[in-house]
Amino acid sequence: MGRLARYTVLKWAVFGLVLAMPLQSMAEVSSDLVVRYLLATVHAFRTVYVENIMERVSQVGIQPKEEWMKDDHAIMLPFQFVKVAGQEMKSLVKNVDVGLVSLTPLYSANFPKTEAEVAALKQLMADPKLKVLTFTDGKVTKGLAADFAIEQSCVDCHNHHPNSIKKDLKNGDLMGAIVIRLRK
Repeated sequence: MGRLARYTVLKWAVFGLVLAMPLQSMAEVSSDLVVRYLLATVHAFRTVYVENIMERVSQVGIQPKEEWMKDDHAIMLPFQFVKVAGQEMKSLVKNVDVGLVSLTPLYSANFPKTEAEVAALKQLMADPKLKVLTFTDGKVTKGLAADFAIEQSCVDCHNHHPNSIKKDLKNGDLMGAIVIRLRK
């Protein structure tokens, strides 16, 4: 066997080992780690949506609107993006809920669902540097990722929304959290 053939066989063997190692340990992955991965993914996609997509399309006259489906020159708001992505995820993985929670939400559906969620949200609010909290609430592993006002448009929308309880948000303020609920 020539050097190139040996190299190719070795390369594919290493690739197979690298691929097999995570698959072997997947059964050992904790619910806490799964929740952290999901939070990181949803948070990253939401941030990219706000900082890149919304910014770019606004330059050509397309604005995020709550009633975006009725307007050909509108896109969904970030919270709608998270909710729609969460619904899509739930259609694929039945035991996962993705959403947003806040102590001062614009919509009552975004209030925390349990006292444990309230306590975790209050802990995040008291120390936003935590950024992520995970915990078990009965048979559900939950995680909260801090949801900051990352653009002035977030602040303006929340401060001027007719349902807003809190009208003094500033850029960078913690508004609530992205929540993952993973049922066992």
